[in-house]
Amino acid sequence: MQTSAQITLKSSPHIFPPRFLISHHPSPFSLQTHVKNRSFKAFSISNPPKTSKESDVEHILVKEEQPSSKFPLPVETRENGRVYSYIWNENRLEAVCLDCDSVSSGLSFENGLRKWVRDLFIPKQVGGNYVEYVKWKFLHRVFSSALQVLATQAMFGAMGVGYARSLPAAAAMKWVLKDGLGRLSRCIYTASVGSGFDTNLKRVRFATSILFSLSIGVELMTPLFPHCFLLLASVANIAKQISLACYLATASAVHRSFAVADNLGEVSAKAQIQTVCFDNLGLLLAVLLNLICKNNQRLQTGLPFVVYPIFSAIDLYGIYRALKHVHLQTLTKDRLEIIVSTWIESQYVPSPAEVSAKEGLNLLDDPGRQTWPIRIGCLDTKSRIPNVSWSSMKSLSRDDFFFICIETCRSRTQSHILVCLREGARAIDTTVGMLQACYIRKVLSSSSRWQNVTEGCDFSDFFGLEWLRLITDTKRRAQGESTEMHKEMLRSGWIANNVLFSIQERARYFFKDDNHG
Repeated sequence: MQTSAQITLKSSPHIFPPRFLISHHPSPFSLQTHVKNRSFKAFSISNPPKTSKESDVEHILVKEEQPSSKFPLPVETRENGRVYSYIWNENRLEAVCLDCDSVSSGLSFENGLRKWVRDLFIPKQVGGNYVEYVKWKFLHRVFSSALQVLATQAMFGAMGVGYARSLPAAAAMKWVLKDGLGRLSRCIYTASVGSGFDTNLKRVRFATSILFSLSIGVELMTPLFPHCFLLLASVANIAKQISLACYLATASAVHRSFAVADNLGEVSAKAQIQTVCFDNLGLLLAVLLNLICKNNQRLQTGLPFVVYPIFSAIDLYGIYRALKHVHLQTLTKDRLEIIVSTWIESQYVPSPAEVSAKEGLNLLDDPGRQTWPIRIGCLDTKSRIPNVSWSSMKSLSRDDFFFICIETCRSRTQSHILVCLREGARAIDTTVGMLQACYIRKVLSSSSRWQNVTEGCDFSDFFGLEWLRLITDTKRRAQGESTEMHKEMLRSGWIANNVLFSIQERARYFFKDDNHG
């Protein structure tokens, strides 16, 4: 018996999108589709004649499957802060607003204003901590801008601008000289810090913010000592230029930490909008304060000295809290040490936000705040290397890219763990070295006898073998865990393929057989 099938394509001017209907028969079957504004000729494969009964059954099935003339489509879009759903109505496409009912409510204007402000200042895709950062940046920029206006006003008064006895040419010359000295100092400072902008970003940024606040205080003093205007203004401008250099050098790194979708350009553009708007609000605040005190010359003269300590405190607190919400994903020696220490204690890698909370600003930069601090670099001739540490260098091979020893500074009684990296060492070698150093610190901290041995100059075979065994065991353990820890660092959002070092930490050693010409 010959099997036959019939495939029929039909069009309908009222139905969209295409729908496929199948009519089942004992032997043949039919497939029908409805497509808007298109017609297709029917074609058949072994097309048998239809009986009247089959035609009636097919007509009934098609009629029952006919959709309504108006039905929703599974598509929604968002435009100008509103959500629209698409509906196919007869022969055209309609967009229906899903949240437009709120227009008639009393909160519609407030919601619209909030959305407008957010779209103006906040990028589309940023980290969850960005909004809090902008809030504290607002506090910092507004009061800092207000102080700058008051300081500039005081400097104009010190030069005699606005008085009949003033000499415009002399005032302009003083202004040019203080600007020139400031820019020269800015170049010197930028060249001297260099990699410190990467390794100690938050510390340098906050320290220069304090310097900037002090510079405004010096500028406010110029009316009291007009004969020392050039000296005071130059010192203040040098401090300002140093702070500006730090801000420009670290801004891209701060913005990159928020650009979760590689939208660094958008984040930078929004930062400029924020700075302009916030600074203008600070300018308005300073103008309002002057308008309030304009009828009282004595009060207007003392206004800067009254508001300076208050505004400076708010300014510094704002920048401090803003930096707390900056979670850098790049690795430095300090961040890597926090990650490794947490891994040893809990066998997990902390996120950039957790490390940022532990890292702090560390303005004093005291390396001796914990037992057995770790340093990356090369041997210091001013430090004393215990005899047990020489065995680490004696056992080096061509396959080793670091070695670990103990050093004791002559000016301090506390010993340090030194990680010496070889030229050409990769980020994974640094991670293994830091992991081994932290394991060694854990062993040394748990036993007081090692403190006596490392600080002593006597070298015995017993402790020499103990030190070699300690080095071997910790290195084997560090190498076994480094691969898994590296994978966990990548999953946690760290940029683990590179480690940023300061100038002192960039010192490397060469193996004797290396060709370093």
